[in-house]
Amino acid sequence: MKSKQVVVSAGSITGFGALCNRRGTSGWGEFSEQRWKPIRLFQFLAQLVLAITLAGVAAKANAQSIDELYQAAKKEGALSLNGGGPAGLYEPWVREFEQRFPGIKVKLTADFSNILAPIIDREIAERKLSVDLTIFQTLQDYDRWKKQGVLMSFRPEGWDQIHQSFKDPEGQYVGIAVYALSYAYNTQSIAGTDVPTSAQDFLKPEFKGKVITCYPNDDDVTLYLFYTIVQKYGWEFMDKYMANNPQWVRGHLGTARAVASGQAAVTFDTMTNVSLGLKKNNQPTDVAFSDVDPLPIWPQTTAIFKDAPHPNAAKLYITWFLAKEQQSRTGTWSTRLDVPPPSGLKPIFEYQLANDFRSFITNEKLAEELRKRFEGYIGKPKGEPVIH
Repeated sequence: MKSKQVVVSAGSITGFGALCNRRGTSGWGEFSEQRWKPIRLFQFLAQLVLAITLAGVAAKANAQSIDELYQAAKKEGALSLNGGGPAGLYEPWVREFEQRFPGIKVKLTADFSNILAPIIDREIAERKLSVDLTIFQTLQDYDRWKKQGVLMSFRPEGWDQIHQSFKDPEGQYVGIAVYALSYAYNTQSIAGTDVPTSAQDFLKPEFKGKVITCYPNDDDVTLYLFYTIVQKYGWEFMDKYMANNPQWVRGHLGTARAVASGQAAVTFDTMTNVSLGLKKNNQPTDVAFSDVDPLPIWPQTTAIFKDAPHPNAAKLYITWFLAKEQQSRTGTWSTRLDVPPPSGLKPIFEYQLANDFRSFITNEKLAEELRKRFEGYIGKPKGEPVIH
């Protein structure tokens, strides 16, 4: 339901009041100011009440309750979700969702966002869309889809609690988790006192051959990470880093596993929540944060397509996942300001952050130039993506 736009014009009254404020006009003089102040106040309050009422109507139209959405979603009976990254990030939540809402079967497709997005683009062009919603790190896809007019506007319950940097003001996409690229180290290989505290520490001779990261020319958030480093330390950093014989892998799950297994000793390119998950499973790994260099973060973002086969099921999933109960159990920071961080972590905005990934990655010319330049150092990505 679209709310009607109501315009209240006070121009005629204001103009008449100004006219009557002139001394001697109609014999009112000074009296006019006293007479019109209460009228203007009443007029302002009336407009304020009207604006609040209309905002409430619009909010109710968007933020349907869980029960209302479930009743509509049951009639659809299914949900198609495309998740960027390892399937393990989504599988537990999908199972829980299906148990919580019987009668809705979820089809999960997990792969790199830059592999899934072109498939969606082709389906949109052929008018054969099979996907309801996506959860991607490739924020440039949402920017492009919004410009194409293929996304649905939807503001779930709790919308006002989501930080403005993690959502589209028009409700066409929203972050459902905040991820960061922090340091990780193998606790059996490196003592806590020897953990690097800045990017330059990874250039030390004792870390030769022992550092691992994703390919910056293959992974967009790693590209952003390396960009923040060379912006601060210059391209000389890459010359020295390459001389230290680093290891490379496709996917942050591979980075975290390599450090936990001892294949590598340390990285400045792990997804914090993934390494903490391995630590929770008693693997010898832990994370660290620099007080010198900014912590790159991004909102893992979701959106519903206008032509989604199961739009109500998609709305239900997003509303359910963004509720405080689920957001407090993700193992990473919430996009909601009213949800505390995971145990042992500070609130996200208490870190020194690099929080403009969206503007960085939507600068297509800059991103492509950087990919080519890093490829000149490293070469083309090798090996299969680590997503399972």
